[in-house]
Amino acid sequence: MTPEERARASAEAMLAADRATRGLGMRLEAVGPGTAVLSMTVTPEMTNGHETCHGGFIFTLADSAFAFACNSYDQRAVASHAAITFLAPARAGDRLTAAAHEVARQGRSGIYDIRVTREDGTVIAEFRGHSRTIPGTHIAPEAP
Repeated sequence: MTPEERARASAEAMLAADRATRGLGMRLEAVGPGTAVLSMTVTPEMTNGHETCHGGFIFTLADSAFAFACNSYDQRAVASHAAITFLAPARAGDRLTAAAHEVARQGRSGIYDIRVTREDGTVIAEFRGHSRTIPGTHIAPEAP
């Protein structure tokens, strides 16, 4: 299995069990070793009293992209720390894309940066996630 095939198989296994990501209408656009791209359309139910997308939904989109990127090696990984900086608002109807890429991965730790953009290219937020691997895999071992 190539690294790209492993990343895709890991992502498909994760997505099948990830009710939050699917329930919010997120779409896995791309995945590779240490990378992932997810998109989501902001619905009216995701807006707050300012009529902008609630930051928790933006964080969740970035966090999901982070999860797919750091789990792309078929080694289970969880977040140990995450931080986000909001830069511009998003509104109902906006299509947001979160692009995650690996900054560093050593031992059981990883660092990933995720940029969330609107379809016009405006940067909505910058997210940094720190991962920690735990026992287990996502896909079944190949038969001998």
